[in-house]
Amino acid sequence: MTEVTGPAAPGTPPPGCPAHGDAVRLGGLEYQQTPFELYRDLRGRYGSVAPVLLDGDVPAWLVLGYSEVSYVTAHDELFARDSRRWNQWDRIPADWPLLPFVGYQPSVLFTEGAEHRRRAGVITEALEGVDQFELGRECVHIADQLIASFSGRGTAELMSAYTHPLAMRAAVHMVGMPAGTADTEALVEDLRMSLDTAEGDDPVAAYGRVGERVHRLVTERRARPAADVTSRMLEHPAGLTDEEIVQDLISVIAAAQQPTANWICNTLRLLLTDERFALNVSGGRLSVGQALNEVLWLDTPTQNFIGRWAVRDTQLGGRHIRAGDCLVLGLAAANSDPQIWPGAEVGSENSAHLSFSNGEHRCPYPAPLLADVIARTAVETLLERLPDLVLAVDPKELTWRPSVWMRGLTALPVQFTPVAQ
Repeated sequence: MTEVTGPAAPGTPPPGCPAHGDAVRLGGLEYQQTPFELYRDLRGRYGSVAPVLLDGDVPAWLVLGYSEVSYVTAHDELFARDSRRWNQWDRIPADWPLLPFVGYQPSVLFTEGAEHRRRAGVITEALEGVDQFELGRECVHIADQLIASFSGRGTAELMSAYTHPLAMRAAVHMVGMPAGTADTEALVEDLRMSLDTAEGDDPVAAYGRVGERVHRLVTERRARPAADVTSRMLEHPAGLTDEEIVQDLISVIAAAQQPTANWICNTLRLLLTDERFALNVSGGRLSVGQALNEVLWLDTPTQNFIGRWAVRDTQLGGRHIRAGDCLVLGLAAANSDPQIWPGAEVGSENSAHLSFSNGEHRCPYPAPLLADVIARTAVETLLERLPDLVLAVDPKELTWRPSVWMRGLTALPVQFTPVAQ
């Protein structure tokens, strides 16, 4: 296996770097449908850190090992979040699909040190103001409205009719944005294009529209505060600027909407297809909790996260990492690392997964708890209202969205006994 041996001329990857040799493109059908088989193959070929190519054959490292991902996320002094360190910027075009999530922005996602603690602290305190019981009640109300819209038909496609709109309405409820409006629906579609680009999408333009809409919300809440996350961020004594709050709210909304929707859907898929849960799905709250946790291990909504940038030359997993190299956090690969599951069986009671990342830049508390409230309420309410819910297709016909970053189905068709309105 060729190792990186030293620096090259500016803009020219040296022999042995991920841009040369047998580096693997981070994409393709293998990632879409059976990513764990590909992760196993990459481990066999490269070990815990694999050379990969991003869109446009831009080189990076995919960190596959549980220990290695934990190490990277716990050592900000070696692997930092400010993407301006990247040594590949001269190769990145203005319309690069990943630019919305790699191009430096004044967001909490790219801050470091004391500034990150300040920004993350504002988000944490704003989220701590969310009443989890009230959020649960609101999610039941949202779920009942959505279920009523299709329960009389006896069939439904749950991705579009239930999981995504429920997570969206819950997210906009928390930040104080009106649900059900064309403006809000457009925001969610733009977030989808930014996170999970399909053919014909323009993720850079979509991300710009997201920023414009959230900026209007911040302006509205500065003039008329309310009991919501946006207002609490504006009133926080840290005194963030409107632009800082806009950027941080985008991160909050994006994390609360699509990943949570996919968490709900992936859990429903597990409950409806795995015989371990089949006899205890209806009203089976213990089974729902186990399924939610198992999905975070085996089908986590955020498969890969870009990323970290090496502060200086260092070693990781036997690889020489150059200053400015990009590291993609393989959260799904780390969760399935055979080093932590030598028996090849994931324990559904174990919550030491990396699905919410790790270290200072992990998903800020109490965001994982709020996501759990939304996901658990969505699954339990659906199964209680439609107790004989079953898949409408053979499980083998279910397909995953074409994304190496997010893990979610293209559709989840179900059938059930129609409920009289």
